[in-house]
Amino acid sequence: MPNHPAPLKVGVAGVGVMGRNHARVLSDIRDFALTTIFDMDGLTAEGVAGLYDATAVTTAQAFVDAGLDAAVVSTPNRTHADLTVALLEKGVHVLVEKPIAATVADARRMIDAAKANDRVLMVGQVERFNPAVEAVKRAIADEQVISIQITRVGPFPPRMGEVGVVIDLAVHDIDIIRHLTGSEVAEVQPQLARTRAEREDTALLQFRMDNGVIAHITTNWVTPYKVRTLQVATQGKFVVADLITRQVTEYFGQQPDGSYQTRAVNSWPNEPLKKELESFAHAIRTGEAPAVTGEDGLRNLEVALRCLGEA
Repeated sequence: MPNHPAPLKVGVAGVGVMGRNHARVLSDIRDFALTTIFDMDGLTAEGVAGLYDATAVTTAQAFVDAGLDAAVVSTPNRTHADLTVALLEKGVHVLVEKPIAATVADARRMIDAAKANDRVLMVGQVERFNPAVEAVKRAIADEQVISIQITRVGPFPPRMGEVGVVIDLAVHDIDIIRHLTGSEVAEVQPQLARTRAEREDTALLQFRMDNGVIAHITTNWVTPYKVRTLQVATQGKFVVADLITRQVTEYFGQQPDGSYQTRAVNSWPNEPLKKELESFAHAIRTGEAPAVTGEDGLRNLEVALRCLGEA
């Protein structure tokens, strides 16, 4: 058997819900050795580090100086840029959670630092790696797409972050729309409402892409149950995916009586986060562009800020 290269020393910055998930999955990937956990809360850092025999640190500088090959940054959005740039300048490859940064200027700073230091900068748009999204992309590969509709709704989150639903949730779907159409957003028509939060907690977002595809995102924190559905209409078929159960169905061949034929599309039972982190390792090992580039993250952020009237 060929020798496997030595694992990449990796650390996780920020171990809230998403950071803990990253730590759990990284510890199970052969390409990585999880060595360092950073959280400003010492008890939290120690608790997570103890699960994986890693070192806990409580300052950004200690994390940057930890001798890492790679890092996952899942701290609050406003801290992404400074920490990511410091890591890149230290020669560390970085996967930064979505959204890439709080501002377009910060995102550009991160992209420039990755280029200047010849390091991988990947953005954690985990739904790209959802097997249902991959199955839909395969199903529409040779089709002319007409429209895309995505619903991502659920109950109010127990912990309120510093952002509303557009930055927290719709950024996933902006990325999916760009990914499925291979096109950029030309027009944005947002409708936002606020009921219980300081920021918007309901958003109806309409888009027209450069290639003419129209798209609609419904997202909120006011629905008592979670829904994650993706629907794509093409000239020849209609594809429906449940992003939670990962069931994907194609409707095609409309009959004179208006009925359709249907078929289930296979989507493999992979954990999206594991696929994402394996893709990060692949980009580091091969020097290929990551699956979700810093530029992708910048475009997604720009569209989200346009929806908020902040671009």
